[in-house]
Amino acid sequence: MEIPRPTLSRRAALRAGACGFGYLALAGLLAGGAGAAGTRSGNPLAERRPHFRARAKRVIFMFMQGGPSHLETFDYKPELAKSGGKTVAGKKGTKTLMAPVFDFAPRGESGLMISELFPNVAEHADDLCLLNGMHTSSPAHPQATVFMHTGSQNFVRPSIGAWVTYGLGTANENLPGFVTINPATRLGGAQNYGSAFLPASFQGTRLAVGKAMDNIGNPELSDPAQRRQIDLVQSMNRGLLDRVGANGEIEGVIESYELAYRMQAAVPGVMDIAKEPAKVREMYGIGTGPTDGFGTQCLMARRLAEAGVRFIQLTHGDWDQHDSLRVKHGAHAAATDRPIAALLTDLKRRGMLEDTLLVWGGEFGRSPDAQNKDGRRHNNRGYSMWMAGGGVKGGISYGSTDPLGDTAVDDKMHTHDLHATILHLLGLDHTRLTYRYAGRDFRLTDVYGEVATGILA
Repeated sequence: MEIPRPTLSRRAALRAGACGFGYLALAGLLAGGAGAAGTRSGNPLAERRPHFRARAKRVIFMFMQGGPSHLETFDYKPELAKSGGKTVAGKKGTKTLMAPVFDFAPRGESGLMISELFPNVAEHADDLCLLNGMHTSSPAHPQATVFMHTGSQNFVRPSIGAWVTYGLGTANENLPGFVTINPATRLGGAQNYGSAFLPASFQGTRLAVGKAMDNIGNPELSDPAQRRQIDLVQSMNRGLLDRVGANGEIEGVIESYELAYRMQAAVPGVMDIAKEPAKVREMYGIGTGPTDGFGTQCLMARRLAEAGVRFIQLTHGDWDQHDSLRVKHGAHAAATDRPIAALLTDLKRRGMLEDTLLVWGGEFGRSPDAQNKDGRRHNNRGYSMWMAGGGVKGGISYGSTDPLGDTAVDDKMHTHDLHATILHLLGLDHTRLTYRYAGRDFRLTDVYGEVATGILA
Protein backbone atom coordinates (compact mmCIF):
# COMPACT_ATOMS: atom_id res chain seq x y z
CA MET A 1 0.00 0.00 0.00
CA GLU A 2 1.36 3.43 -0.91
CA ILE A 3 1.61 5.79 2.04
CA PRO A 4 0.50 9.34 1.14
CA ARG A 5 3.10 12.04 1.73
CA PRO A 6 2.31 13.97 4.93
CA THR A 7 1.45 17.57 4.15
CA LEU A 8 0.94 20.58 6.37
CA SER A 9 -0.11 24.11 5.56
CA ARG A 10 1.99 27.00 6.83
CA ARG A 11 -0.81 28.14 9.14
CA ALA A 12 -1.24 24.62 10.49
CA ALA A 13 2.52 24.38 10.96
CA LEU A 14 2.56 27.53 13.05
CA ARG A 15 -0.31 26.28 15.19
CA ALA A 16 1.41 22.96 15.64
CA GLY A 17 4.42 24.73 17.02
CA ALA A 18 6.69 25.08 14.01
CA CYS A 19 8.18 28.54 13.78
CA GLY A 20 8.66 30.34 10.48
CA PHE A 21 12.27 29.15 10.26
CA GLY A 22 11.27 25.57 10.92
CA TYR A 23 8.53 25.75 8.32
CA LEU A 24 11.20 25.92 5.67
CA ALA A 25 12.28 22.45 6.75
CA LEU A 26 8.84 20.94 7.40
CA ALA A 27 8.88 18.91 4.23
CA GLY A 28 12.38 17.62 4.99
CA LEU A 29 12.25 14.08 3.69
CA LEU A 30 14.94 11.44 3.97
CA ALA A 31 15.93 9.85 0.71
CA GLY A 32 18.75 7.78 -0.75
CA GLY A 33 21.79 9.37 -2.30
CA ALA A 34 25.56 9.24 -2.42
CA GLY A 35 26.41 11.94 0.07
CA ALA A 36 29.41 12.03 2.38
CA ALA A 37 30.38 9.22 4.72
CA GLY A 38 28.44 8.14 7.78
CA THR A 39 24.74 7.74 8.45
CA ARG A 40 22.04 10.22 9.29
CA SER A 41 20.52 8.16 12.11
CA GLY A 42 17.04 9.35 11.13
CA ASN A 43 18.00 13.03 11.19
CA PRO A 44 18.59 14.48 7.70
CA LEU A 45 20.68 17.30 9.17
CA ALA A 46 22.89 15.10 11.35
CA GLU A 47 26.57 15.96 10.95
CA ARG A 48 28.34 13.69 8.48
CA ARG A 49 31.96 12.91 7.76
CA PRO A 50 33.37 14.28 4.48
CA HIS A 51 34.74 12.03 1.75
CA PHE A 52 38.31 13.00 2.68
CA ARG A 53 40.14 15.36 5.01
CA ALA A 54 38.48 18.75 4.77
CA ARG A 55 40.45 21.99 4.69
CA ALA A 56 37.35 24.04 5.50
CA LYS A 57 34.45 23.34 7.84
CA ARG A 58 32.10 26.04 6.61
CA VAL A 59 31.56 28.58 3.82
CA ILE A 60 30.58 32.25 3.87
CA PHE A 61 29.64 33.28 0.32
CA MET A 62 29.37 37.04 -0.24
CA PHE A 63 27.36 37.43 -3.43
CA MET A 64 27.71 40.81 -5.14
CA GLN A 65 24.65 40.70 -7.40
CA GLY A 66 24.79 42.62 -10.65
CA GLY A 67 28.33 41.96 -11.86
CA PRO A 68 31.08 44.02 -10.20
CA SER A 69 33.69 45.27 -12.64
CA HIS A 70 36.86 43.21 -12.30
CA LEU A 71 38.63 46.04 -14.13
CA GLU A 72 37.91 48.41 -11.25
CA THR A 73 38.43 45.96 -8.39
CA PHE A 74 40.89 43.04 -8.55
CA ASP A 75 42.12 42.62 -12.16
CA TYR A 76 44.91 45.13 -12.83
CA LYS A 77 45.14 46.02 -16.53
CA PRO A 78 47.84 48.60 -17.32
CA GLU A 79 47.34 48.01 -21.06
CA LEU A 80 43.68 49.03 -20.74
CA ALA A 81 44.73 52.10 -18.76
CA LYS A 82 46.91 53.14 -21.71
CA SER A 83 44.20 52.38 -24.27
CA GLY A 84 41.31 54.38 -22.85
CA GLY A 85 39.48 56.27 -25.60
CA LYS A 86 40.77 54.06 -28.41
CA THR A 87 38.30 52.56 -30.86
CA VAL A 88 38.48 48.83 -31.57
CA ALA A 89 36.48 46.47 -33.75
CA GLY A 90 33.71 44.43 -32.17
CA LYS A 91 31.13 41.88 -33.30
CA LYS A 92 28.51 44.62 -33.67
CA GLY A 93 30.67 47.44 -34.99
CA THR A 94 33.29 49.50 -33.27
CA LYS A 95 33.73 49.93 -29.52
CA THR A 96 35.45 52.60 -27.48
CA LEU A 97 37.71 51.32 -24.72
CA MET A 98 37.38 52.84 -21.25
CA ALA A 99 40.36 53.02 -18.93
CA PRO A 100 39.83 51.79 -15.35
CA VAL A 101 38.35 54.64 -13.34
CA PHE A 102 40.08 53.66 -10.08
CA ASP A 103 43.79 53.35 -9.39
CA PHE A 104 45.52 50.11 -8.41
CA ALA A 105 48.48 49.68 -6.10
CA PRO A 106 50.50 46.73 -4.73
CA ARG A 107 49.18 45.61 -1.34
CA GLY A 108 50.68 43.57 1.47
CA GLU A 109 53.92 41.63 1.41
CA SER A 110 52.60 39.67 -1.57
CA GLY A 111 52.24 42.86 -3.64
CA LEU A 112 48.82 41.90 -4.97
CA MET A 113 47.43 44.66 -7.18
CA ILE A 114 44.12 45.81 -5.65
CA SER A 115 41.99 48.82 -6.48
CA GLU A 116 41.62 51.87 -4.27
CA LEU A 117 37.92 50.92 -4.10
CA PHE A 118 38.74 48.42 -1.33
CA PRO A 119 41.32 50.00 1.00
CA ASN A 120 40.23 47.97 4.04
CA VAL A 121 40.02 44.63 2.23
CA ALA A 122 43.41 45.45 0.69
CA GLU A 123 44.91 45.33 4.19
CA HIS A 124 44.20 41.59 4.05
CA ALA A 125 45.89 41.13 0.66
CA ASP A 126 48.13 38.37 1.97
CA ASP A 127 45.03 36.32 2.88
CA LEU A 128 43.34 36.75 -0.51
CA CYS A 129 43.42 34.35 -3.42
CA LEU A 130 42.33 36.39 -6.45
CA LEU A 131 40.60 34.30 -9.11
CA ASN A 132 41.23 36.43 -12.19
CA GLY A 133 40.45 33.78 -14.80
CA MET A 134 36.77 33.31 -14.03
CA HIS A 135 34.24 32.83 -16.83
CA THR A 136 30.66 31.60 -17.03
CA SER A 137 28.06 30.51 -19.57
CA SER A 138 25.66 33.46 -19.86
CA PRO A 139 25.92 37.26 -19.98
CA ALA A 140 22.31 37.67 -18.77
CA HIS A 141 21.63 38.39 -15.10
CA PRO A 142 18.79 35.87 -14.48
CA GLN A 143 20.58 32.92 -16.07
CA ALA A 144 24.03 33.76 -14.71
CA THR A 145 22.73 34.39 -11.17
CA VAL A 146 20.89 31.07 -11.03
CA PHE A 147 23.90 29.34 -12.61
CA MET A 148 26.22 30.74 -9.94
CA HIS A 149 23.96 29.40 -7.21
CA THR A 150 22.84 26.08 -8.69
CA GLY A 151 25.22 25.07 -11.50
CA SER A 152 22.39 25.17 -14.05
CA GLN A 153 20.79 27.96 -16.03
CA ASN A 154 18.08 25.93 -17.76
CA PHE A 155 16.55 23.72 -15.07
CA VAL A 156 15.50 23.93 -11.43
CA ARG A 157 18.39 22.39 -9.51
CA PRO A 158 19.50 22.35 -5.86
CA SER A 159 21.57 25.32 -4.74
CA ILE A 160 25.19 24.91 -3.70
CA GLY A 161 24.25 25.55 -0.06
CA ALA A 162 21.69 22.74 -0.24
CA TRP A 163 24.28 20.37 -1.73
CA VAL A 164 26.80 21.23 0.99
CA THR A 165 24.22 20.70 3.74
CA TYR A 166 23.09 17.44 2.13
CA GLY A 167 26.69 16.26 2.10
CA LEU A 168 27.80 17.40 5.55
CA GLY A 169 24.72 18.23 7.66
CA THR A 170 24.91 20.89 10.35
CA ALA A 171 27.28 21.13 13.29
CA ASN A 172 24.49 22.43 15.55
CA GLU A 173 21.32 20.35 15.88
CA ASN A 174 19.42 23.48 16.96
CA LEU A 175 20.17 25.44 13.80
CA PRO A 176 19.75 24.86 10.07
CA GLY A 177 22.76 23.89 8.02
CA PHE A 178 22.24 26.61 5.40
CA VAL A 179 21.26 30.24 6.03
CA THR A 180 20.85 32.95 3.40
CA ILE A 181 20.68 36.60 4.47
CA ASN A 182 18.89 39.15 2.28
CA PRO A 183 19.01 36.90 -0.82
CA ALA A 184 18.49 38.23 -4.35
CA THR A 185 14.73 38.00 -4.88
CA ARG A 186 14.27 39.34 -8.42
CA LEU A 187 16.73 37.10 -10.24
CA GLY A 188 15.99 33.46 -9.58
CA GLY A 189 14.33 34.07 -6.24
CA ALA A 190 14.06 30.98 -4.07
CA GLN A 191 15.93 28.91 -6.66
CA ASN A 192 19.13 30.56 -5.43
CA TYR A 193 18.77 28.92 -2.02
CA GLY A 194 16.30 26.14 -2.73
CA SER A 195 16.76 22.39 -2.56
CA ALA A 196 14.80 21.45 -5.72
CA PHE A 197 14.59 17.63 -5.72
CA LEU A 198 16.82 17.26 -2.66
CA PRO A 199 14.85 16.84 0.58
CA ALA A 200 13.54 20.22 1.71
CA SER A 201 15.47 19.99 4.97
CA PHE A 202 18.52 21.09 3.01
CA GLN A 203 17.15 24.29 1.52
CA GLY A 204 18.32 27.65 2.84
CA THR A 205 16.66 29.35 5.76
CA ARG A 206 16.06 32.92 4.69
CA LEU A 207 16.79 35.80 7.05
CA ALA A 208 16.09 39.46 6.38
CA VAL A 209 18.31 42.07 8.01
CA GLY A 210 16.29 44.97 9.32
CA LYS A 211 13.00 43.08 9.51
CA ALA A 212 11.44 41.66 12.64
CA MET A 213 11.37 37.89 13.01
CA ASP A 214 7.67 38.00 13.75
CA ASN A 215 7.02 34.28 13.37
CA ILE A 216 9.95 32.88 15.32
CA GLY A 217 7.71 32.19 18.30
CA ASN A 218 4.22 30.82 18.72
CA PRO A 219 1.85 33.70 19.59
CA GLU A 220 -0.96 31.38 20.66
CA LEU A 221 0.68 28.96 23.09
CA SER A 222 3.13 29.11 25.96
CA ASP A 223 6.30 27.05 25.64
CA PRO A 224 5.07 24.19 27.92
CA ALA A 225 1.72 24.06 26.11
CA GLN A 226 3.45 24.08 22.75
CA ARG A 227 5.74 21.24 23.83
CA ARG A 228 2.73 19.17 24.88
CA GLN A 229 0.99 19.86 21.55
CA ILE A 230 4.07 18.85 19.58
CA ASP A 231 4.42 15.71 21.70
CA LEU A 232 0.83 14.80 20.84
CA VAL A 233 1.38 15.34 17.11
CA GLN A 234 4.67 13.43 17.23
CA SER A 235 3.09 10.51 19.06
CA MET A 236 0.58 10.19 16.22
CA ASN A 237 3.38 10.46 13.63
CA ARG A 238 5.38 7.76 15.41
CA GLY A 239 2.29 5.61 15.70
CA LEU A 240 1.88 5.80 11.93
CA LEU A 241 5.56 4.98 11.52
CA ASP A 242 5.20 1.92 13.75
CA ARG A 243 2.31 0.68 11.62
CA VAL A 244 3.91 1.15 8.21
CA GLY A 245 7.54 0.44 9.09
CA ALA A 246 10.55 2.45 7.94
CA ASN A 247 9.40 5.48 5.95
CA GLY A 248 11.78 8.33 5.19
CA GLU A 249 9.03 10.84 4.54
CA ILE A 250 7.37 10.39 7.92
CA GLU A 251 10.74 10.34 9.69
CA GLY A 252 11.67 13.57 7.93
CA VAL A 253 8.52 15.34 9.12
CA ILE A 254 9.14 14.18 12.69
CA GLU A 255 12.69 15.54 12.61
CA SER A 256 11.53 18.81 11.04
CA TYR A 257 9.09 19.48 13.89
CA GLU A 258 11.79 18.89 16.46
CA LEU A 259 14.28 21.16 14.67
CA ALA A 260 11.66 23.90 14.37
CA TYR A 261 10.94 23.73 18.07
CA ARG A 262 14.62 23.83 19.02
CA MET A 263 15.25 26.75 16.68
CA GLN A 264 12.70 28.88 18.49
CA ALA A 265 15.03 28.90 21.47
CA ALA A 266 18.37 28.99 19.65
CA VAL A 267 17.87 31.46 16.81
CA PRO A 268 17.07 34.66 18.76
CA GLY A 269 20.27 34.34 20.79
CA VAL A 270 22.45 33.79 17.74
CA MET A 271 20.85 36.70 15.90
CA ASP A 272 21.12 39.18 18.76
CA ILE A 273 24.12 41.25 17.68
CA ALA A 274 23.41 43.71 20.49
CA LYS A 275 25.28 41.26 22.71
CA GLU A 276 28.47 42.02 20.83
CA PRO A 277 30.86 44.57 22.38
CA ALA A 278 30.47 48.11 21.05
CA LYS A 279 34.00 47.99 19.61
CA VAL A 280 33.11 44.92 17.53
CA ARG A 281 29.95 46.51 16.16
CA GLU A 282 31.90 49.66 15.38
CA MET A 283 34.54 47.62 13.56
CA TYR A 284 31.84 46.22 11.25
CA GLY A 285 30.43 49.71 10.65
CA ILE A 286 27.10 48.92 12.27
CA GLY A 287 25.05 52.03 12.98
CA THR A 288 27.22 54.24 10.79
CA GLY A 289 25.24 54.93 7.64
CA PRO A 290 26.22 53.12 4.44
CA THR A 291 28.00 50.21 6.16
CA ASP A 292 25.19 49.43 8.61
CA GLY A 293 23.25 46.96 6.45
CA PHE A 294 26.09 44.84 5.11
CA GLY A 295 28.00 45.22 8.36
CA THR A 296 25.06 43.62 10.14
CA GLN A 297 25.04 40.79 7.59
CA CYS A 298 28.75 40.15 8.10
CA LEU A 299 28.53 40.12 11.89
CA MET A 300 25.52 37.82 11.75
CA ALA A 301 27.52 35.55 9.43
CA ARG A 302 30.35 35.32 11.95
CA ARG A 303 27.92 34.47 14.75
CA LEU A 304 26.16 31.84 12.62
CA ALA A 305 29.49 30.32 11.59
CA GLU A 306 30.61 30.24 15.20
CA ALA A 307 27.35 28.53 16.15
CA GLY A 308 27.86 25.71 13.64
CA VAL A 309 25.94 26.73 10.51
CA ARG A 310 27.60 25.06 7.53
CA PHE A 311 26.85 27.41 4.61
CA ILE A 312 26.07 31.12 5.02
CA GLN A 313 25.26 33.38 2.12
CA LEU A 314 25.23 37.17 2.18
CA THR A 315 24.01 39.40 -0.65
CA HIS A 316 24.69 42.97 -1.70
CA GLY A 317 22.91 44.01 -4.88
CA ASP A 318 22.84 46.58 -7.69
CA TRP A 319 26.43 46.31 -8.96
CA ASP A 320 25.05 46.51 -12.53
CA GLN A 321 26.63 49.74 -13.73
CA HIS A 322 25.85 50.52 -17.36
CA ASP A 323 26.51 54.16 -16.52
CA SER A 324 27.92 56.26 -13.67
CA LEU A 325 30.32 53.46 -12.78
CA ARG A 326 32.66 55.60 -10.71
CA VAL A 327 29.87 56.98 -8.52
CA LYS A 328 27.82 53.79 -8.14
CA HIS A 329 30.69 51.33 -7.73
CA GLY A 330 32.17 53.77 -5.27
CA ALA A 331 28.97 53.73 -3.22
CA HIS A 332 28.70 49.92 -3.24
CA ALA A 333 32.33 49.50 -2.24
CA ALA A 334 31.90 52.05 0.54
CA ALA A 335 29.00 49.98 1.89
CA THR A 336 30.85 46.64 1.82
CA ASP A 337 34.61 47.21 2.11
CA ARG A 338 34.76 47.91 5.84
CA PRO A 339 32.37 45.10 6.86
CA ILE A 340 34.21 42.50 4.75
CA ALA A 341 37.55 43.56 6.20
CA ALA A 342 36.05 43.38 9.70
CA LEU A 343 34.81 39.86 9.02
CA LEU A 344 38.29 38.80 7.91
CA THR A 345 39.82 40.40 11.01
CA ASP A 346 37.24 38.91 13.35
CA LEU A 347 37.58 35.38 11.97
CA LYS A 348 41.36 35.59 12.16
CA ARG A 349 41.30 36.80 15.76
CA ARG A 350 39.07 33.92 16.74
CA GLY A 351 41.19 31.31 14.96
CA MET A 352 38.34 30.60 12.53
CA LEU A 353 39.72 31.89 9.23
CA GLU A 354 41.87 28.80 8.67
CA ASP A 355 38.79 26.56 8.50
CA THR A 356 36.24 29.07 7.18
CA LEU A 357 36.19 29.55 3.40
CA LEU A 358 35.21 33.06 2.32
CA VAL A 359 34.08 33.51 -1.28
CA TRP A 360 33.42 36.94 -2.86
CA GLY A 361 32.03 37.72 -6.30
CA GLY A 362 29.14 38.30 -8.64
CA GLU A 363 27.54 36.40 -11.48
CA PHE A 364 29.93 37.87 -14.10
CA GLY A 365 32.10 40.94 -14.76
CA ARG A 366 32.14 43.97 -17.04
CA SER A 367 33.49 44.74 -20.50
CA PRO A 368 36.62 46.78 -21.26
CA ASP A 369 34.65 49.01 -23.63
CA ALA A 370 32.47 51.90 -22.50
CA GLN A 371 28.70 52.00 -22.47
CA ASN A 372 26.79 55.27 -22.09
CA LYS A 373 30.17 57.02 -21.82
CA ASP A 374 30.88 56.06 -18.19
CA GLY A 375 29.53 52.55 -17.74
CA ARG A 376 30.42 49.03 -18.84
CA ARG A 377 28.54 46.17 -20.48
CA HIS A 378 28.07 42.65 -19.11
CA ASN A 379 31.03 40.32 -19.59
CA ASN A 380 30.85 36.58 -18.93
CA ARG A 381 34.04 35.76 -20.86
CA GLY A 382 36.41 36.88 -18.11
CA TYR A 383 36.06 38.35 -14.63
CA SER A 384 37.30 38.13 -11.03
CA MET A 385 36.28 36.57 -7.75
CA TRP A 386 38.32 35.89 -4.63
CA MET A 387 38.61 33.36 -1.85
CA ALA A 388 40.24 33.56 1.57
CA GLY A 389 40.89 31.14 4.43
CA GLY A 390 39.57 27.60 4.34
CA GLY A 391 42.67 25.95 2.88
CA VAL A 392 43.43 28.27 -0.05
CA LYS A 393 46.75 30.00 -0.67
CA GLY A 394 46.80 33.63 0.37
CA GLY A 395 48.51 36.49 -1.40
CA ILE A 396 48.25 35.01 -4.89
CA SER A 397 46.54 35.83 -8.15
CA TYR A 398 45.36 32.71 -9.94
CA GLY A 399 44.40 32.88 -13.60
CA SER A 400 44.28 35.90 -15.87
CA THR A 401 42.39 37.64 -18.63
CA ASP A 402 43.89 39.05 -21.83
CA PRO A 403 45.72 42.42 -21.64
CA LEU A 404 42.47 44.38 -22.01
CA GLY A 405 40.56 42.26 -19.49
CA ASP A 406 38.00 40.91 -21.94
CA THR A 407 38.53 37.14 -21.93
CA ALA A 408 39.99 34.60 -19.49
CA VAL A 409 43.12 33.07 -21.04
CA ASP A 410 45.23 31.36 -18.35
CA ASP A 411 44.19 29.00 -15.51
CA LYS A 412 40.60 29.58 -16.50
CA MET A 413 37.91 28.74 -13.95
CA HIS A 414 34.36 28.13 -15.10
CA THR A 415 31.51 28.27 -12.59
CA HIS A 416 31.53 24.46 -12.54
CA ASP A 417 35.21 24.54 -11.58
CA LEU A 418 34.48 27.03 -8.81
CA HIS A 419 31.80 24.73 -7.40
CA ALA A 420 34.05 21.67 -7.64
CA THR A 421 36.81 23.55 -5.81
CA ILE A 422 34.52 24.77 -3.01
CA LEU A 423 33.27 21.22 -2.44
CA HIS A 424 36.83 19.88 -2.50
CA LEU A 425 37.91 22.33 0.20
CA LEU A 426 35.02 21.03 2.32
CA GLY A 427 36.26 17.47 1.85
CA LEU A 428 33.63 16.55 -0.73
CA ASP A 429 34.36 14.92 -4.07
CA HIS A 430 32.00 16.66 -6.51
CA THR A 431 31.78 13.51 -8.65
CA ARG A 432 30.63 11.43 -5.66
CA LEU A 433 28.23 13.92 -4.08
CA THR A 434 25.19 12.71 -6.02
CA TYR A 435 21.47 12.28 -5.55
CA ARG A 436 19.28 9.83 -7.43
CA TYR A 437 16.23 11.48 -8.94
CA ALA A 438 14.03 10.65 -11.95
CA GLY A 439 16.14 7.64 -12.82
CA ARG A 440 19.58 9.26 -12.86
CA ASP A 441 22.26 10.49 -10.48
CA PHE A 442 22.49 14.28 -10.29
CA ARG A 443 25.33 16.38 -8.94
CA LEU A 444 26.07 20.10 -8.53
CA THR A 445 28.62 20.15 -11.35
CA ASP A 446 26.57 18.04 -13.80
CA VAL A 447 29.24 16.21 -15.86
CA TYR A 448 31.80 19.02 -15.65
CA GLY A 449 34.09 20.67 -13.10
CA GLU A 450 37.81 20.53 -12.35
CA VAL A 451 39.29 21.32 -8.95
CA ALA A 452 41.71 24.27 -9.10
CA THR A 453 44.54 22.46 -7.33
CA GLY A 454 46.85 25.42 -7.90
CA ILE A 455 45.12 27.46 -5.20
CA LEU A 456 45.20 24.79 -2.47
CA ALA A 457 47.42 25.66 0.48
